[in-house]
Amino acid sequence: MKNTIVGVAIITALFISGCTTSGAFLSGNQTQVNLERANYNITATNVSGYSESAYVLGFSYSTGFTTNTFAIGRVEGTGMLYKEALEDLWINYEKDNGTIDGKRLALTNVRYDTDILNLFIYSKVMVGVRADIIEFTD
Repeated sequence: MKNTIVGVAIITALFISGCTTSGAFLSGNQTQVNLERANYNITATNVSGYSESAYVLGFSYSTGFTTNTFAIGRVEGTGMLYKEALEDLWINYEKDNGTIDGKRLALTNVRYDTDILNLFIYSKVMVGVRADIIEFTD
């Protein structure tokens, strides 16, 4: 009986102290940009950035704009998938186009992709962000 109580306590503690993560880039801000005039240049198309995290004893799922994970523990990555994917996108842009400092840039045609591997004892989540980048000229 004592071993059963200890076993249940350990399993309960593992699930309570586990980790969950959810992320998305859902913005409540609205900005109206008028692209009728030729006041911008397309500086790059299909620029991408990626991020991934891995977890043990859990599962992950995606509902379009959000990716959610419930697991006992993270074994790889920080869990800040959308933030890191966007940072990687800008790093990749700068490799081919120089620094973004002082430029008036905007992301357009933003697309999010997820890839999830669920094996119950191991779950891996990858988030990708792809976008075109425009620079305003006046």
